[in-house]
Amino acid sequence: MHNLTHVSEIHLMGFSDDPVLQLVLFGIFLSVYLVTVLGNLLLILAVSSDPHLHTPMYFFLSSLSLVDICISSTTVPKMIVGILTNSRVISYMGCLTQMSLFVLFACMDDMLLTVMAYDRFVAICHPLHYAVTVSTPRCALLLLASVFLSLVDSQLHNSTVLLSTCFKHMEIANFFCDPSHLLSLSCSDPLLNTMVTYTVGVIFGFFPVLGIFFSYYKIVSSVLKIPSSEGRCKAFSTCSSHLSAVCLFYGTGFGVYLGSDVSYSPIKDMVASLMYTVVTPMLNPFIYSLRNREINSTLKRILSWRV
Repeated sequence: MHNLTHVSEIHLMGFSDDPVLQLVLFGIFLSVYLVTVLGNLLLILAVSSDPHLHTPMYFFLSSLSLVDICISSTTVPKMIVGILTNSRVISYMGCLTQMSLFVLFACMDDMLLTVMAYDRFVAICHPLHYAVTVSTPRCALLLLASVFLSLVDSQLHNSTVLLSTCFKHMEIANFFCDPSHLLSLSCSDPLLNTMVTYTVGVIFGFFPVLGIFFSYYKIVSSVLKIPSSEGRCKAFSTCSSHLSAVCLFYGTGFGVYLGSDVSYSPIKDMVASLMYTVVTPMLNPFIYSLRNREINSTLKRILSWRV
């Protein structure tokens, strides 16, 4: 047991101790981080520079890109510095800060994906009311609500950790201060930590997923009523990118936070965490731009103008 007053640093887990492999990992993670930042910045630039893209769907998409940059910047730079300096130590306050920021941006990612599903539901199922239902004030309100709920979630995790008076040990089996791992280190009442974990999982996991499923149930029902196959394909194509991002984000996220302790494996846990903290933010710009002609044409025009 470590008394909280004597805790100054926490040890993180690395992917490998091999010096050669560490150099390879350093190059890979640095490249992935740069691609993530540049890709999402290009997407934000494309949406902001083209008046035709000033719609609710692209407003939420650019917000999602900004959040992806933030969530990647919360974890990856520290990991890259740790690989370069061969140091896996983070201060206690730095760990709390990293955990709070990670929960904040991960929850915003969660909320924005749900809001984007609602946007597609209104656009396809109620197209005549779209301009009124998803108006500019409504978009701003939905974004503010996402930020507020994310802040509540972040402070809930932070307060739970701060209530701990001691830790069982000072090692986290992950490459960043994962909230579930940090809570598991506490030697306080495990029932409180379990209640917080599963309450947050239900509120910020189950209900958003339920909303997304309901939205797509209505979307599929409406699309199947379209007589022409070309119209059905066009309607489904507007949702394919969002569905891909949802499956990637929730699939890896639920695998980490709601996985059974019986099947727990540090390596599998780190790989799953790597997927939704590093890989998913990098892939989102490609997922949303490769099959979107409007964004593609805008990006080509921006890149040719820059050249």
